[in-house]
Amino acid sequence: MDRRKDGFVTVAWRTVVAFLALAPLAASPAAAQSAHIAHELVAESVAPAPGGATTIALTMAPEKGWHGYWINGGDAGFGFNVEWNLPEGVTVSAFRYPVPEALTLFGMMNHAYERPYALLADVRVDRGVAPGTDLTLSGLANWLACSDTVCVPEKAVIAVKLIAGDGAIAAASRKRFDGWRAALPQPLDRHGTWERRGGRVRFAIPLPAGTEPDTPHLFLETRELVDYAAPQAFSRNGDHIIVETAAKGEAEGPVAALLKLGEGRGLSVRFEPGAVPAAGKTIKAAGAGIDIGLFWAALGGAILGGLILNLMPCVFPILSLKALSLARSGADARTAKVEALAYTGGAVVTALLLGGTLLALRAAGEQVGWAFQLQHPVSVLALLILSLAITLNLLGAFELPSFGGGQALADKGGAAGGFWTGALAAFVATPCSGPLLGAALGATLVLPAWAALPIFGGLGLGLALPFLAIGFVPMLRNRLPQPGPWMARFRKWMALPMALTTLALVWLLWRQLGSGPQLIWPVVAVAMALVLFTHYGAIQRGDRRSWLLIAAGLLFVGSLGGTVTEVAEANRTADGTGSTFSPAMLAEARASGKPVFVYFTADWCVTCKANEAAAINREVVQKAFAKAGVVTLVGDWTNGDPMITRVLAEHGRNSVPLYLWYAPGAAEPEVLPQILTPGLLTGKAQR
Repeated sequence: MDRRKDGFVTVAWRTVVAFLALAPLAASPAAAQSAHIAHELVAESVAPAPGGATTIALTMAPEKGWHGYWINGGDAGFGFNVEWNLPEGVTVSAFRYPVPEALTLFGMMNHAYERPYALLADVRVDRGVAPGTDLTLSGLANWLACSDTVCVPEKAVIAVKLIAGDGAIAAASRKRFDGWRAALPQPLDRHGTWERRGGRVRFAIPLPAGTEPDTPHLFLETRELVDYAAPQAFSRNGDHIIVETAAKGEAEGPVAALLKLGEGRGLSVRFEPGAVPAAGKTIKAAGAGIDIGLFWAALGGAILGGLILNLMPCVFPILSLKALSLARSGADARTAKVEALAYTGGAVVTALLLGGTLLALRAAGEQVGWAFQLQHPVSVLALLILSLAITLNLLGAFELPSFGGGQALADKGGAAGGFWTGALAAFVATPCSGPLLGAALGATLVLPAWAALPIFGGLGLGLALPFLAIGFVPMLRNRLPQPGPWMARFRKWMALPMALTTLALVWLLWRQLGSGPQLIWPVVAVAMALVLFTHYGAIQRGDRRSWLLIAAGLLFVGSLGGTVTEVAEANRTADGTGSTFSPAMLAEARASGKPVFVYFTADWCVTCKANEAAAINREVVQKAFAKAGVVTLVGDWTNGDPMITRVLAEHGRNSVPLYLWYAPGAAEPEVLPQILTPGLLTGKAQR
């Protein structure tokens, strides 16, 4: 059979299948009345301000075994359509769709959603609308719901009540909409090219070599161009992803598409007709294997990065006290090895648990990155109380009998003490990032979970290497100072960096919550924790007023409950040396023809704050930036932001800091080192 006959048979078969799928509608008119996709129209702000805008979402929840469609449904199906009945002075943009899935049924390719999803649109209110005006939106909507055997057109009146007001957005609503926005494809700021060669269509997508798709698929919004069901071949040629597939149709001119990078991640791309480079190195499909070179490089970077973390002020005291406790005990070689292995096990297991939780959250659709737990004030409060306890313990205010007969956690001997000390060191190290570590953890974005987990384990191994060396290398152990009275003084000196860590966490909590009434319960919780620890020490020294301990404990527990309630509604306003980052602000800044410096930071990131103090905010740098007209944009990730998480992922990172330099006219940004110097930044500005 020649290609024309084969194509005719394929089209005829698909037509028959589509007819059979729709046939039950004629036999059963009532079927159109059943709602196989539950829906609800909601608004981010129910009181949009005149002259401003808000976002609305149409949530869609298909029944099990059913699916809805993307804007271009593929070989069969169609997306959502609505005829609005809008109040005067209100406009609604077209709905934006999340990243779909490629679903093949009966040889036909469907661009579909089998799980709950949300379509987003922007509502704009004219400045002349009076406050208090009823702005209720309503419209007649229709869409197609399909199962494996039947398709049902569904129709409903959708509506949401709005009143012109102050534009206020509740914290819960903002979080909900941020989650939906995270599922939208991000716009690629450069256009690609496409060409037709015989029976093939080829696309070139400008995507830096550091960003590699995991499960790529190109969804064409423009119709009559490709055979949707045909295989798509992906390859890399330099900074371009090349896609080749079978042609079908006679479309010409600009083409709109969506490149799926992985589960729930994608880029919207615009193609212009033009030359497409030759195909390059094949991009492996999901499950076809991993880049072994990338894996070993990331594992090595994680181990070395973890080793460097031992110099951080919150980790160094724990490591040094554990080593000195080993020297004090005069442990034999076997005991030293057992403690070293237990310490390593604690650090590695904790790093694996944190990494596994991160991967699980990302798989569930959450946009999170490394140190995600510090983006929540309750977690910061817990770490603050823990660091306060360690500080007071090092100062001798109290001892921890449950951790080794009156010795502090870091002094406890045996496997149990070693394990929990290693776990503590790994947990308190999560706010830190540094050379090698950011790129290493970023590799976990493009590796499957089974290959990504060892990278997190490597971080814990690097963190444990110094103590592992002390336990297994007698020469190092023998060089430890001899026990003596000086060790008690040293222990108190080690309270200083832990106290500084405690103060830093106090500052971070204040930055996350602001200075309003939401700080009351956290302050009470910290104060009661201080009373608990100090009075517990007094009881250990013979004071029998245990009623005070019980009262403080009850107040402490109560204050924790109040804290959880308060911080759930807390908001934070980001600041920094520059304007707040957004894709729109970046596009506007680049269009101005000026150099653009973008930096992503967080208040809990030690490396970020050090770079800002030592380089970015230095007077000489700011003068050089002003002279060169550099536009600075700041992405604050302190409380988490799905949009920033996606931008980090696009540059192969899942943690901060990330520094990007856009030279005028450059197609791609330059990723700057994680350790900045004034000379580096002024040099960029003077070019």
